[in-house]
Amino acid sequence: MHVAVFAFPFGCHALSLINLVQKLARAAQETQFSFLNTEESNNSIFLASRTNLPDNIKTYNVADGVPLNHVFSADPIERVELFIKETPKNFKMALDMAVAETGQKISCLIADAFLSFSGSVAEDLSIPWIPVWIPVPHSLSTHIYTDMIRQHYANSLSDGCSNSCRDGNDVELEEKTFQIPGLSELHIADLPVEVLPREAHETPFSCLLGQIGNMVLKVDTLVVNFYQELYPKPLLNDLKSKFSNLLNVGFISLSMPPPSLPPSTEDTTGCLSWLDSQESKTVAYISFGTVANIPQSEIEELAEALEVSRIPFLWSLRDNIKDCLPNGFLERTRMHGKVVPWAPQTQVLAHSSTGVFMTHCGANSVYESIANGVPMICRPFFADNKLNARLIVDVWRIGERIDGGVFTKTGVAKSLDLILQHEQGRRIRSRVQAVKELVLKASAPGGHATQAFKTLVEKITLV
Repeated sequence: MHVAVFAFPFGCHALSLINLVQKLARAAQETQFSFLNTEESNNSIFLASRTNLPDNIKTYNVADGVPLNHVFSADPIERVELFIKETPKNFKMALDMAVAETGQKISCLIADAFLSFSGSVAEDLSIPWIPVWIPVPHSLSTHIYTDMIRQHYANSLSDGCSNSCRDGNDVELEEKTFQIPGLSELHIADLPVEVLPREAHETPFSCLLGQIGNMVLKVDTLVVNFYQELYPKPLLNDLKSKFSNLLNVGFISLSMPPPSLPPSTEDTTGCLSWLDSQESKTVAYISFGTVANIPQSEIEELAEALEVSRIPFLWSLRDNIKDCLPNGFLERTRMHGKVVPWAPQTQVLAHSSTGVFMTHCGANSVYESIANGVPMICRPFFADNKLNARLIVDVWRIGERIDGGVFTKTGVAKSLDLILQHEQGRRIRSRVQAVKELVLKASAPGGHATQAFKTLVEKITLV
């Protein structure tokens, strides 16, 4: 058997997918896996994973669509749209190379569901197509019901939403909800902008996402990066009605249960050694991923709150943003804080000193926090961040959202105090521990996630 895997090379999508492929390769050692991804993304994820791939996985680079000597704008979606314009021909070329090098025809195609064109590639080859949904499944429903949501949004505008709302201001949309199976808790303002573009603002990325719902509904097997136990029942029932095999295989970017922490002396960033010197559940860990662009004014407000509160903090802050810190901040906070350009996040969250995670609410960050039983303070920025924050705060009730949706000195101090000092914070910590236990049970032998993974192995090896 020869399984081809198409990765979406942005955010944490590719890293999640290669982790799933490694698990599959170890479970199906007679099956060859060809992992197709851009060169830049491949270099990044294999550096990050720091592990040797199983012998039955081979990687191939696909063209990223970036012209020679291209100068990028500040728009983070620009890379995505250049890549999309290159698809599917870039994947087809790499696929031909994989077949030529291995001498084996492709027997099955696994692909990130964002790459909706992969269904047509599989159809042309007369092979099974198994899409993998990487974000939370709630966002999958927003793509399945995109047409209905857009119509509801249009009606909201015609029913009295002001011009500021029409221009993209979230204020009036914040309290507008919509009735879609399993999504009754969500508000229109939680949706990614690509779900609600006005026709004149359609982009290659929004068009790609708009095709997802129609394409995935053609398959009988969908792999989901999630646990069945965490769904609202109406959403689970709705998705099960659409897919014969809804395989909730758990958090595919993580090992469950989380591995034991390595000796702190092996951590070259110094984060674990610093955490060793702090008291249990007292540290605020702060990270907003690798993509989010944080306004300088918010960096300054957050820094001022950390300085005044005296709460121990570990801040993973990219070097290109470090210049936004107030003058003298690092020196004035060196006794109770640590700022690093990169932190071993899963290990930081697993450390007993970590008491709260201040996050942009990317799916992988949320999953890592749940897996380690750490409450969250939410400052969502883009994509599915707002939707994930809604789940954290209003559905699972395992975190708090920053007042007003943006960092202010007062709002940050209030959220930190609530989680780390107050009874409400203790209740939140108790709930996130309960969610963690659900996840661990589902990952154990005989658990739902374990059984779903076994079904997936059977599907790719018994084609």
